[in-house]
Amino acid sequence: MFFAGGCESCHITPGQIDPLQLGGGLKLRTPFGSFYPPNISNDRDFAIGAWSDVDLANALLSGVSPKGEHLYPAFPYTSYQHMMPSDVADLIAFLRTLPAVPGRPPAHRLHFPFSVRRGIGLWKLLFFENAGLPSDPRQSAEWNLGRYLVEGPGHCGECHTPRNLLGAMKRHLRLTGAPVPDGKGNAPNLTQSLAKWTDADIVEALSSGFTPDGDVLGGGMAGVVRNLAELPKSDLEAIATYLKSLPPLGRPSSAKP
Repeated sequence: MFFAGGCESCHITPGQIDPLQLGGGLKLRTPFGSFYPPNISNDRDFAIGAWSDVDLANALLSGVSPKGEHLYPAFPYTSYQHMMPSDVADLIAFLRTLPAVPGRPPAHRLHFPFSVRRGIGLWKLLFFENAGLPSDPRQSAEWNLGRYLVEGPGHCGECHTPRNLLGAMKRHLRLTGAPVPDGKGNAPNLTQSLAKWTDADIVEALSSGFTPDGDVLGGGMAGVVRNLAELPKSDLEAIATYLKSLPPLGRPSSAKP
C-alpha cells in the first residue's frame, strides 16, 4: 500500500533518495499556489508520531486532521477514500516502522481565497463523496482489483483527470488527460493513448518505464514507475486489464503515457 499509494513521491525529504525518509517539504506548484507536503515520519514533535491510528485513518479517508481541520485535497484523500479499511490498517502499520525525521516543512503559500482553510469544508460539501468503492459483480476479480488500485490507492485520476475552476476532478472525464499541476506538460488521456498497447506493454511500462516504442516514461511518471515496480506482477496485470477496458473518452492526447 505504501508503494501503491506513492507516499514518498510527495513526502520524501528534499535532497534524499531514501524513500523511507518522509520529512516532507518538497515544493508542489499548482494554479492555487505552492503546497509543501508535511512531515509524515514518526517524529512525535514535527510529524505524525503522536497521532493515533484513528487520526491517521481519518486523514487518509476523510481529509481531517487530529485537530478537526480540513486537509487540502492536494493530499489525494479524494482517491484514498476508496481504500479498504484493511489496506488502511496495513499502511498505518508500515508507517509506524519508519524512522523519525525532525523538522517542519514551510507553510503552504496559497492565493486568496484558497488560503482560507475553512473554505475546504464547503468544497467538500460540493465535491467530496467520502465513500468507498464497491466491487462490480459484473466484472472479474482481476478487473475489480485493477479499478481499485487505479482509482483508490494509486490515485491515477489525480493527475490524469481534468479539473474544474475549483480544482475538483471532472468525474465524467476521468482519466482523459489533464495539465500537470506544476504546469510542465500534460498527463495523457489513458482512455485513448493506450489503445495500441497490449496488457504486457502496460505491465512492462509500469515496472521498468520502457514503452513499446523504446521510449522511457519521464517526468512525474518516473516516480510512479519506481513505486509500482515494488508491486506484484499480478497487481500490474490487474491495472492493465482495467485500463484496457476503459471506453475512449475526450480528445486524443499527444502526450505519452
